[in-house]
Amino acid sequence: MADTQTRRIFLNRRTLFILALVAIWSVAAVADTEKAKEHYNKGVTAMKDGDTDAAIIAFKAAVNQDANYADAYLNLGVIYFQGKEYDQALEMFETATEKDNQNVDAYSNLGRVNVVLRKYTEAEAAFQSAIAIAGDNSELHKELGKVYYRQKNYAALITTLEECHRLEGGDHLTYYMLGKAYHRQDDSRSGIAALTRSIELKKENYNAHFLLGTIYLGQEKFRQAASEFRAAEGVDAKRAYKAAYNYAVAMQSDNPDAYDANIANWERFISLGKKNPKAKSDVAMAEDLVKELKEAKAEADLQ
Repeated sequence: MADTQTRRIFLNRRTLFILALVAIWSVAAVADTEKAKEHYNKGVTAMKDGDTDAAIIAFKAAVNQDANYADAYLNLGVIYFQGKEYDQALEMFETATEKDNQNVDAYSNLGRVNVVLRKYTEAEAAFQSAIAIAGDNSELHKELGKVYYRQKNYAALITTLEECHRLEGGDHLTYYMLGKAYHRQDDSRSGIAALTRSIELKKENYNAHFLLGTIYLGQEKFRQAASEFRAAEGVDAKRAYKAAYNYAVAMQSDNPDAYDANIANWERFISLGKKNPKAKSDVAMAEDLVKELKEAKAEADLQ
């Protein structure tokens, strides 16, 4: 009987000892969380002061104290991203989403670093997760639209950017991408509307002017096409030769017998094209065409 009683006392004391350990561990865990916040706040201050090395040390200390501190992983990812250490940034953003699956910033930054790494499928999934949490954020729809643009997924791009614009977001770039998507989907009317809006938002807009001119040229609206190509030519000096080429095509298509004007237009292209090695073959073709136009003009003058 005595042995049994002694054993019971021993077991009870052991149980108390285990309970005491649990209690002590729980208090320590709370203390660690508070310490993690202190380190985190130091990291935020260091980031504001531009001391990224100190910030990294502080945020790492925060996650050492609290392994589930999602915002600390997130800020580490931001620092690595800004430093172009994209693989490390990717790891931190992925960890942040694992620690907090409702963190919009973690998913959106995960999407951005995947875009930089050209992992478009992963970027798409990340932005979709962010939109699932904050569907009324037009910027997220814009970011996802850019991913679809790179993937050439024009149907998905149209749906995404139309939603972006419905939410009163977007800019000249989103309307340009939308215009191109509609053009590739053979919806010229919607494409023209989107590109026109893009130009309204940014008048010096080479891409929108050039694509709008291309659409009009395909529709044989030569004067409208020429107007857009001339506008594009005046915006971007490096690509002006392309616009000048298409301007000459549009004007000659509109009036093949306007020899003087057509010769002048092609000579303008030749002048611009000679500055760019990529235009070498087109310049040679244009020089032959100018000779032909001059011969045709001479024959017409004799009649």
